[in-house]
Amino acid sequence: MTFPLPLLWAPEYEVDIGTHVYPTRKYRLLRERLISEGVTESVDFHRPRPAERSELLRVHTPRWVEGALSGSLTPREVTTLELPWSEALRDAVLLCCGGTLEAGKLALEKGAALHLGGGFHHAFADHGEGFCLLNDVAVAAAGLIALGRVARLAVVDLDVHHGNGTAHIFRDTPEIMTFSMHARDNYPAVKPPGDLDIPLSPGTGDAEYLGLLDEHLPRILGGLTGPAPELVIYLAGVDPFHDDQLGGLALSEEGLRTRDRRVFQRCREAGIAVAVVLAGGYARREEDTIRLHRNTLLEAARVWPDTPSNGPSTTPP
Repeated sequence: MTFPLPLLWAPEYEVDIGTHVYPTRKYRLLRERLISEGVTESVDFHRPRPAERSELLRVHTPRWVEGALSGSLTPREVTTLELPWSEALRDAVLLCCGGTLEAGKLALEKGAALHLGGGFHHAFADHGEGFCLLNDVAVAAAGLIALGRVARLAVVDLDVHHGNGTAHIFRDTPEIMTFSMHARDNYPAVKPPGDLDIPLSPGTGDAEYLGLLDEHLPRILGGLTGPAPELVIYLAGVDPFHDDQLGGLALSEEGLRTRDRRVFQRCREAGIAVAVVLAGGYARREEDTIRLHRNTLLEAARVWPDTPSNGPSTTPP
């Protein structure tokens, strides 16, 4: 069976980071589950190219790019990153940056595209934080604007954690809007304001969450005070799940599926393309994380069932 939307993935995303709450093998396990269930075939996956230094420099400082690529980080920078630097980590993140950029290009062609990776929204221009070495979302958003693929786009960040790095990078960039619904009392401690931020109380469940999404998502899709976006980069983190180790909210599995469905439906109705990145997911049971990410992809396929992916390819820069 051929999946109706482009899928992007690389085996290098599974990085050995030792004993850690961040399950890097989830990317491989998700792909394997999609194939084993007959949702798609192994030949359907696009392999992204690594982002180039010039693409990173659109949003990151030269010093941080050099440090991230060479590993010349200070002990404090490694502590803030909360991951051990390695060449494998660097290579995976470069592929993720390239993958999210390519997902944006493919989404503009097909209506939507799904990146089985990415969502590293805690990386700032000059440092990494919270498992995020480089900000693939920012690299992709800035790249699509610079290449003239879109004049205006929105980052819809529904990961349980505030997208502090993305919000700070684009604080003075009217072409790129940032919208975040996140746990108010969770990481990060300091949350730079985005264009539209909805902090949620601990234990927020399905009804309240979905009501707020229905209230505020149309505002960002309408452009707030400017033109509507042509593309949404959607961080579909599944860490708002009630049994997530790093969460703090209380969404059910069906609540998360409904969230994704509403984002996809509203974007398609508005004629806005969607590039999906997985972002966070740290459920106590690994199989829950995999299933929840799988559900996001299936909901996208239900909203765009009629878009042939045309097999694996590489979108030209």
